[in-house]
Amino acid sequence: MHEINDRSRDIGPFVPGPDDDMIICRCEEVTKGEIRKAVHDGMFTLTEIRRYLRTGMGLCQGQTCAKLVKGIVARELKVSPAELEPATSRAPMRPIEMRVFAAEAKEGEEDEE
Repeated sequence: MHEINDRSRDIGPFVPGPDDDMIICRCEEVTKGEIRKAVHDGMFTLTEIRRYLRTGMGLCQGQTCAKLVKGIVARELKVSPAELEPATSRAPMRPIEMRVFAAEAKEGEEDEE
């Protein structure tokens, strides 16, 4: 894993490809070219790319794009996708009123009786 994240190694220049305008992350409208460019700009981990481009941070939480992003990054780094560490993920959070929890607790008690 340490060799993959070695920023001193040369992965070659960024050369735009004919399909770089293809949208990979539909929720955040991130293209293949943006992901490839990020790798060539020094972002070698999926977590860095996620924080920079917001891939996998939309409504689907990476369900549709995570494997695609991982494949693109692996190709640019010339490694197997299995060698890349998965991106750090967190559950989506939003405020929940206490009465929602109370209602769930009451439902659980009724089911036990």
